[in-house]
Amino acid sequence: MQPAVILLSGGLDSATTLAIARKEGFAPFCLSVDYGQRHRAELVAAARVAAALGAREHRTIHIDLNQFGGSALTDPGIAVPTAGVVPGIPVTYVPARNTVMLSLALAWAEVLGSQDIFVGVNAVDYSGYPDCRPEFIQAYEIMANLATKAAVEGWRLRIHAPLIEMTKAEIIGHGSQLGVPYGLTVSCYQADSEGRACGLCDSCRLRRAGFERAGIPDPTPYRK
Repeated sequence: MQPAVILLSGGLDSATTLAIARKEGFAPFCLSVDYGQRHRAELVAAARVAAALGAREHRTIHIDLNQFGGSALTDPGIAVPTAGVVPGIPVTYVPARNTVMLSLALAWAEVLGSQDIFVGVNAVDYSGYPDCRPEFIQAYEIMANLATKAAVEGWRLRIHAPLIEMTKAEIIGHGSQLGVPYGLTVSCYQADSEGRACGLCDSCRLRRAGFERAGIPDPTPYRK
């Protein structure tokens, strides 16, 4: 089994991505990032998901994007929107988050001798983040193959984004077939310490609609 680094947030999409990587025959090495996010329950969820889906190893890297702020997920002075999904890039966008996370995954992949990184970005049912688009993933892969010793020596790196063109319902349906334990995941942008979801933020609304459209019971614990 070839090693692959899977970026694992603890949410629905990254858990499905982990299951896909395992199904494709990769040995999954899961990487979570504690970047100062307000929804820290997702990090606990990531550990649960990694164990449940047979990760070969799971590491959590600590960085502090709070020092820059600029996002409702890292700046306590900016409220998480709860009025519904609206056009445009919302204040929950975290500047450079996926670029930073992919770079950390790239470093570990090169040390592991891995040519494969999996990331659960989605450009269909999502909040409009620019670093979730196919153009970004394609550009990052080009950059990665210019930036690493392994690639220069002929070990081309691949960035896998298997969910990027799937609806949330399709993701949930596919993940359910792969046995993803969605009840262990946390997607809410302001989940409480027990991992219970608010049911109102963009992420909660997209998740709930996905289960409804997939015709699968929603296992999410919601706050009353």
